[in-house]
Amino acid sequence: MSTKKIAVLVGSLRKESYNKKVALQLIKLAPESLDLEIVEIGNLAHYSEDTDNNPPKEWTDFRNKIKSADGFLFVTPEYNRSIPGALKNAIDVASRPYGQNAWDGKPGAVVSVTLGSIGAFGANHILRQSMVFLNVPMMQQPEAYIGNAHTLFDDQGNLTNEHTKKFLHSYIDAFAKWVEKF
Repeated sequence: MSTKKIAVLVGSLRKESYNKKVALQLIKLAPESLDLEIVEIGNLAHYSEDTDNNPPKEWTDFRNKIKSADGFLFVTPEYNRSIPGALKNAIDVASRPYGQNAWDGKPGAVVSVTLGSIGAFGANHILRQSMVFLNVPMMQQPEAYIGNAHTLFDDQGNLTNEHTKKFLHSYIDAFAKWVEKF
């Protein structure tokens, strides 16, 4: 079994993001078959077709990272019952110009994280809808909705909730099996 390179995209840009803390925890828990790396999205200029013929360097670098990945793990909050604008922009940048979809055919999964109790359910499903169009087969089970995130970590960013840690461990193991199918 070869090691699969997984691009981790964190929808929250906040310095002390709970989404990033969850992503880092998943990286720690990942089996050796996965090589997970957070791919930054905060530096991407807003997508515009006007620059398709002369894309900014950060777009080209980002598209190359997405193209070189074997799969994707999205960790996102919910903003206004949808995904954050920075994440939507990243999706658009790597899916364009039309006909050059860097996401195409590679497996993905989503973990949604929020301070609220319903675990960013809306964002999770909105992201899945976009991935269907981009031909990213998304892991269906287990689903991951992490609510009350502000209660799960200590002041140093360590996950202290053992139930959540156990769940994330089983989730990343399931994701490894999902990726292996492709």
